[in-house]
Amino acid sequence: MNDDKNLISAGLRIVNRHKRFIFWFWVLNLALAWLGSIAFREMASSTLDRSLLADRLLHGFDVPALLELMGRPETGPMLEPTKAAAHFAFVFFFATLLFLPGVIEAYTNEGRLSRDEFFRVCGRNLWRFIRIFILFAIIAGAIGGALFSGEHVLVKFAGKSTYELLPFYTDAAILTLIFLVMTWLRIWFDLSQVDVVFRDQRAVRKSLRSGFRYTLRHLLSLLGSYVVIAVVAALILIVGVWIWRVAVPPQSIGGAFVVSQCMLILWLWTRFWQRSVAAAFYLRAMAIASPSAVSIPPFVPPVAVPIPTENPAGGENPA
Repeated sequence: MNDDKNLISAGLRIVNRHKRFIFWFWVLNLALAWLGSIAFREMASSTLDRSLLADRLLHGFDVPALLELMGRPETGPMLEPTKAAAHFAFVFFFATLLFLPGVIEAYTNEGRLSRDEFFRVCGRNLWRFIRIFILFAIIAGAIGGALFSGEHVLVKFAGKSTYELLPFYTDAAILTLIFLVMTWLRIWFDLSQVDVVFRDQRAVRKSLRSGFRYTLRHLLSLLGSYVVIAVVAALILIVGVWIWRVAVPPQSIGGAFVVSQCMLILWLWTRFWQRSVAAAFYLRAMAIASPSAVSIPPFVPPVAVPIPTENPAGGENPA
């Protein structure tokens, strides 16, 4: 438990020392979201100007009215206005892979990283991070698919029991297990990303092996730290939705925007907090003990070399 608290507090100090990264990622996300919503806004405004549903959507967020609007023929297919949002979501994902190595480099250094060094680290590690993500998508997709398939089978089997609450308890237990397994995978690849940046490791498989080994060796402390931060993120969601429901009037677009963006930036903070926990653990346990550390050559004692001397006759005497 003390290790969990130490990792959480160490990660909190790191993430609060580099708050500017959270701010810039939030600005990037907000700008791309605004660009991605332009097509949908144009379609919605042209339709709502001539629709009786405008009042229900303009002075409050009426979900049935929105679904009815999207299903009308005059609205047209939703694929085109939402395609831009999907494209900009991919741009944000690519930007995350691009700029994340610089963030990790700053997290593992005591001093302030210069702008030139930040972008140099980002460019050098981009292809490495893309390869790590591809491996993560394959492994997480296979494990997650198997776990969710098993969850469906077990819940269906539990439904045949005479105990009515057994399917609910089975579903809750398996979903908790899936959450823990996926969090373990996230820890493994977070540590691997830190190792790639810190060691300037070209062969990402070495970083993946090292991250896997240390994740299993320190599973309880790392998993406990990540779960605590995930609980904080869940509390942020609950409190944010409660404030939105109680304090924000339905017609207040500005209030809804402020509350939603505060929730978003706090969610970014919790994710960066998890990454800073991985960086703090790496500096504590893996930076020195890593097998890829540079070895010091053995000491070789100097060998005495004989110095020739001259005799009085002008010749040389052998030493």
